[in-house]
This record gives sequence, structure tokens and C-alpha cells, in this order.
Amino acid sequence: MRRTVVLVSTGALIAGAIAAAPAATAGDKRPTGQHRPSGLAESIGVQIAAARAAEKGIDWATCPADWGFPAPVQCGYVTVPVDYAKPFGKTIKIAVDRAGSTGTPAERQGALLYNPGGPGGSGMRFPLRITNKSALWVNTAKAYDFVGFDPRGVGHSAPISCQDPQEYVKAPKADPVPSGEADKLAQRKLAAAYAKGCLERTGAQMLSQMTTANTARDIDVVRAALHEKKLNYIGVSYGTYLGGVYATLFPTHVRRMIIDSVVNPDDDQVWYQNNLDQDVAFQGRWDDWKAWVAKYDSVYHIGDTPAKVQTQWEALRAAAKANPIGGVVGPAELLGFFQGAAYYDSSWASVAGVWSKYRAGDTQALVGAAGPDMSDTAGNISSENGTAVYTAVECTDTKWPTSWKKWDRDNTELHKNYPFLTWSNAWMNLPCATWGVKQQTPVDVRSHRGLPGVLIVQSTRDAATPYTGALEMHRRLQGSELITENGAGSHGVTGLVNPCINSRVDDYLIKGKLDGHDVVCTPHAVPVPAAS
Repeated sequence: MRRTVVLVSTGALIAGAIAAAPAATAGDKRPTGQHRPSGLAESIGVQIAAARAAEKGIDWATCPADWGFPAPVQCGYVTVPVDYAKPFGKTIKIAVDRAGSTGTPAERQGALLYNPGGPGGSGMRFPLRITNKSALWVNTAKAYDFVGFDPRGVGHSAPISCQDPQEYVKAPKADPVPSGEADKLAQRKLAAAYAKGCLERTGAQMLSQMTTANTARDIDVVRAALHEKKLNYIGVSYGTYLGGVYATLFPTHVRRMIIDSVVNPDDDQVWYQNNLDQDVAFQGRWDDWKAWVAKYDSVYHIGDTPAKVQTQWEALRAAAKANPIGGVVGPAELLGFFQGAAYYDSSWASVAGVWSKYRAGDTQALVGAAGPDMSDTAGNISSENGTAVYTAVECTDTKWPTSWKKWDRDNTELHKNYPFLTWSNAWMNLPCATWGVKQQTPVDVRSHRGLPGVLIVQSTRDAATPYTGALEMHRRLQGSELITENGAGSHGVTGLVNPCINSRVDDYLIKGKLDGHDVVCTPHAVPVPAAS
């Protein structure tokens, strides 16, 4: 039977908001009133929205056919305010889906919500881990309904846009590594035009509310709509920062939380410095992949030392810049494809295989992997939307440097030793320098009274979220436990086969068990080419 909650008066909500405000912990040295994790108006607004959602619940139904989630997965919507300071103003609908737990009623422990990262990633595929009987999640599936959602602005949740999708995927794009000042000026103009496009296509009202804090508030409204007193949550990549913000704003609403591959939540890191730190880490992971390719030169025939592999990479970039492969793959497209090897070692063999085929004369292998598919209208809309949300959230979350001299100085210096990603990452984020709406102050992520122990999982050589981020999150969330996969570098550890980690994830989610101390695990198995 659906549980209903009667809306209380505004006066009672104000009292509740004040009473529920997180109290400072012993380790919190901030002066009273500074860096408040949530404004009073937003605190009241989220309670109003949550009460409405709890009263209405979710009208679960078969998912629309074009969403790609067959039964028994069910879909629905949860209504949230665009601006939590104006809870009776404009609203949007957050798309959610679920697959029911596979265990007995006595085994069921509630709903488990998931965010894969981004910003801009959709969590709607998470329930398929139950319906597809994923081996890693079979035990957890007995205890939890798996719940996915599209965060605000993503996919089926009031999607935003910054550019025509077909224009967005058109290739080849300019080489991200500038040859001189003219190239830099051209990229600066593109970034400013993109920022302007975000404002024009999305509108100031929505764009100004595209923040991590508001997404965390949306999650709490979803929790209420699910009729769950407390939240069980897994966040990967950016989803770790989202989880940290949620834990800060709603510490007493957390039951169990796993954060995997962790964004550094320090105010001074979010987001400009975090992206510079990425450039350093990606270079290290790129070097790991080159060493692996060289080790299996008998399979790939690219080079038998990392230096030779690098030489071949530079030659490939130069050739693609002079004459784009298949007319559509230049240096930017090459980087977009090869970057996958720096993210996930599960991509090592496939990326090396495509490159090897190209060197053997199969041009189409590389064009198909790295070039755009202009006929995939739906996929292109999704890709553009993901980048739009990434940009909107990171640019609105916090203040960014507006001086081009600073951007130029920092990235020119960094590129000298870390050339793989530096300039590409800079251009990706440069729209934030000319952002069209007010930029906010980040939530000061840290534990408050009532927050249970959080499980943090991280590999030491992760490129997208360097290891220092996990250490900082661990320091801020008192009572958390850190599991380190030492020597590994794949992004998203909980989805890999490593019994040392998998067993602890199960124990935590099913039994609430933590070791009581941090744990270091040996790395999961490194890929071996099939042909070797």
C-alpha cells in the first residue's frame, strides 16, 4: 500500500529545516555561519518538495519502448522544483527506473540508487544489472531494488542543450594542441560561442540551477517518492562528488553509501584545479598503456618499447592533422578514441587492436571507431546533451578563472611534461571562463552528525579521478573506510572482478560491515591479448 504524507505548514517546515541543519562535528574548525552547506530557503524548499513527492509516490509503469529498458524494469517520474528557493515555482520531472530485488521480502533492505558520473551521465541502465543477472551484483540484488535516474538536464529529465547535435559531432575538429597564438584565439572564440549557446538554448532559469547541490536535493526528493526513510547509494566518478554533497546536506538520510573513483571535493580543487590534476594523471596512465602495447608487440606490431609506441602515436597525429583519415578523423578525434585506453584497461586490447589494423591497411577500422556517425541522430543528441550537462554543472557549481593569461600560463606550462590531454581538457572547460549565469560557491563537503560510515573505493593510478581525491574525501568524511586497489588504474573499481574488493562491497551493502580500518588490495588482473 502506498504510504502518504500530509503536507505540513510552512511554519513547521521552517522549524524542521532549522532543526535538521547539520551540526558541526568536532573536526569541523569553520566559524559558525561560514560555508553553510545549504541556504535556509533551499532547505525549506527541499522539504516541501520531498513531502509532495512522498504523498504522490511514483506511478511505476512499463518503460517507453524507445528507452530500451524492457520488463520487468519499470519507469516513472518524480517532480522537483527547478529552483529549490522557489518550491512553488517552475518544476521539472526527473526520470527514474527500477528493477525489484530478487530475494524474499524478509531479505529486502530497500532501494539502491546509482549515479555513474559525468556530470551528464545517465544511471538508467543500473537496473539492468538485475535483469541481466550480473554476477558481481547477484548477492546485492537479493537485498535491494536497483534504482536508476537521469539527473536534471540529462536524457529524459528536462534535457538541456548547448549546440545543435549534428554540428556538435561534425568532424574533423581543430587539433587541440595549438601551433601558435592564432590557434589559441580560434579556440577561445569557440569556447565563448559554446557558453553563449548554452545560455540561449537552455535559458537562464534552468542553466542557473544546474548545480551538484540541486541534483543532491533532487535525489532526496526521489528518496521521499520511493518512500525510503534513508538512502542507499553508489556513486562513481562525478557520482562520488554528488554523493559527498548529498551526505553533507542530508547526513541523517544516508543508510549506506559507496563512492568509487573519487573526485577531490576540496573547495580549492572544484573544478579548475581538478581538471589540471587530471592532465597529470592521464599522462601516467597513457604511459602505462604504451608499456603494455610494447610488451605485446608480437601481437600489435606498433613498437617494442614505450618510446617507439609514442613515436608512432606522434606520427599518427601528424598524419591525421595533415590529411584527416577518411576525411573525418583528425588529432581531436584520435584523442577522443585513444583516451579510452587511459580510462579503462578493459579498453587496452580493443584500442591497440584498432590501431594495429589501421597500420596493416584497414583504414575503416579506425574511422569507424574514432569518427562520427552522422546517421545516428539519437546517439548524437545524447552525446551533445552529455557534454552540455557536464559543462553546465561544472561551470555553475563554482567560480572559474576569467583571465585568459592564467589559463594560457597554466596549460602551457603543464603541456610541457603532460602533453597527452592538457590542451584538449583546457578547451573542454574554457566555456566556464565566460559563463552566462551566476557561478555558485561549492558545498563544503564533510561529515556531520548522523552520517554513517561511508565506503570509499579507489585505484592508485586512476587518471580521471586521481588518488589524492579519495584521500581528501576520506579525510573529510569521518568514520569512512578507504579500500585502495594498489597499482591499478581503471576508472570505476566496483564493476571489476577483484575478490578483495567485491566481497567487501557485498558485506557493506548486505550486512553494513566495515573492516574498521583501511584496506589495500592487490590489483585486478591486467588484460592479456587473445592472440598472445
